[in-house]
This record gives sequence, C-alpha cells and structure tokens, in this order.
Amino acid sequence: MRKLFATASIAALALSLAACGGSGAGGGTDEGAGSGGSDEQKTVGVAMPEQTLQRWINDGKAVREGLEEAGYKVELQYAGNDIPTQQEQIDQMITKGVDVLILASIDGAALSTQLDAAEAANIPVIAYDRLLTGNKNVDFYVTFDNFNVGVQQGTSLLTALGIVDADGKETGEKGPFNIELFAGSPDDNNAGFFFNGAMSVLKPHIDAGTLVVKSGQSEFGQVATQGWDQAKAQSRMDDLIAKSYQNDKIHGVLASNDALGRGAITAMQNGGYDAASMPPVTGQDAEIASVKMINEGLQYSTIFKDTRKLAAQSVQAAKDLLEGKSPEANDTETYDNGVVTVPSFLLESDVVTKDNYSSLLIDSGYYTQANVDKGSVD
Repeated sequence: MRKLFATASIAALALSLAACGGSGAGGGTDEGAGSGGSDEQKTVGVAMPEQTLQRWINDGKAVREGLEEAGYKVELQYAGNDIPTQQEQIDQMITKGVDVLILASIDGAALSTQLDAAEAANIPVIAYDRLLTGNKNVDFYVTFDNFNVGVQQGTSLLTALGIVDADGKETGEKGPFNIELFAGSPDDNNAGFFFNGAMSVLKPHIDAGTLVVKSGQSEFGQVATQGWDQAKAQSRMDDLIAKSYQNDKIHGVLASNDALGRGAITAMQNGGYDAASMPPVTGQDAEIASVKMINEGLQYSTIFKDTRKLAAQSVQAAKDLLEGKSPEANDTETYDNGVVTVPSFLLESDVVTKDNYSSLLIDSGYYTQANVDKGSVD
C-alpha cells in the first residue's frame, strides 16, 4: 500500500464516485465497500478538529454527505480543538469497530496511540488535510498542495503592493513596504508548509529591502499563532502597532488563514485604519466572514480550497482502501511524517480577490451572493 502510482483526474474521480453511489454498501448489491463483496454496510469514522472555523463545518458536512451518498454509515465527531477529546473520540470509533478512519487532527503528533490501535484492529487510516506524524500507521494523505498555498498567499501580497503584476512578473517597484507576518499553529504540520511557501517568494524582497518587517519578527517561531486563534492574532497585532507603528504605517500583512487575517484587521481598525487605508491582508479557507470583508475592501485575498473536492477524494480513498486497493496518489515523495513517507493526493487551490470571488465562489455554488452580503451561510 506504500507504493502508489498515477494521478487521478477529476473526471475519473467523478465517475468512480458516481459508480460508488450507485452500487455501494448501502445500495443493496453484493458490491459493498467491505472485503469479499459482502453486502454489510460499512462505517467510516470521521474526526474533525473543531467547529469554530467555518471551514471545518464545511469539511465535515461535505465528507459526511459524500460518504452517505456512497452508501456508508458515518460516525462524525468534532473535538472542540481539545486534543484529549479527539483522542477519546477516535478511541471510541475504534472500539465500535468502524471500518476506516478519516482523521483531521488537532495535533498531528498526538494520535500515535490511536494509530497503533487502528493498526491492531486492521482499520485503515486516511489523514485529512493535516498530516499525521511520528507513526507508520498512516495509509494515505489527502490534502491541497500546501507549499503552493503559501506561494499563492505570498504572491498575492506582492501583487497587491505592486511589486509583481497579475502575471507574476516583477514591476521594478522598490518600496520600501512595511509588512508583518502571521503564521499558523506550530502543532499543525501544514502551518510550516504555508509559511515556507509564502517566504519562498517574500524573502528575496525582504533581503533586497523592498519589504521591511519592521517588528523584526520574521521566523516561524516568532510569528506562529497557537490554535490559529483569531483573538491571539488580534492581540499580537495590537502589540505590534503599539511598539513599531506609532509613527509609521503597515503596508501589508501576510496572514496564513482567514481567522488570523480577521484578527489583524480588527486590531488595525482599532488602531485607526479604515477600508480606504487598510493595507492588503491575505488569508486562507474562503470563510464567508472574510469573503464579505474582501467584497467590502477590508481584506485583499483568501485561498479557496474547495472542500467538496477534498471530501470527494477522501471518499474515493476510503472506498479503495475498503476494497483492498491502493488509492491513487500524485505525490509519493513530499510528505515524510518522521517515520514513513505517506502517499498523498494533492489538490489545487485558487486565489480569491474582489475581482474574482463571484466566478470562483458564487458561480460554482459554494456560496450565494446573499451569503456574501450578510457574511453568513445561515
């Protein structure tokens, strides 16, 4: 199972999911998801980290609906961003005898005991969006190209500042522009990929003096935000403004996700910035509250990672594993979890700005314009 080849196309994925929906374990045929062609309905355990961020609500909903449509029972749990709670939830899923686990971890290194228990019970494990680390018992990883997400974030900031044009070509703009950096949680393996991807395009301009990190805080350990916490980002930006920007302006903010971006924006609003003077702020996850801010000119960009694609790929991987097949991977080299290199399927993401949010988010049916106008999907 560790040696996987080929790239699954979206068309092939759609066809295979349609087939699964028509003849899955819940469809009353002998071609169930389990081994040996049993018609016993299989159960998939799904662990999500929390429901504070809209993206995880969307992910849980999309995964559950995709699995149920494919004919599986679903045990879906949210852990309130509490590691012991998530550990207990997964323990209970294993005890109940789920047939496969899809795990979006709070801390990728904190589930080793559960992974060992899953292995002992012959339950395959799919890491969902966040890599599970420090244990060999991870069968597959489904995520977006996280380094490229960071590249997209950094490039969108450079575009907003006029340092590169819409095609990514340098304009000759020398600045200098004052920027500050807000990275994700240090216990989230993805946070480093996002930050390193962004810095791969920002650091040359920092070294050249076109970009200036006035606070001097430019290392991941200095700018990481535990728990991706919006309030912590706001507090840190309050402190940065007080210490470094009493007599100067912030010209740009790299925020690794929308919650961090909103925290920085709130602090800047409290510091006297309005829509007209707000510097460009990046984000990630296309959370509806941030898309509203983009439409209003308060946030410059976000990264759209379509959870429907991520869910569909996870459903296909679960189906393959339950049928004794190796899920198709398009990356077998990048994601070393410290013990093994986990075969992975990487999806592509999109940069969302005020100019294209309608075509990417509204036309695709992800949100409605009414959702954007009120900043809520309720």
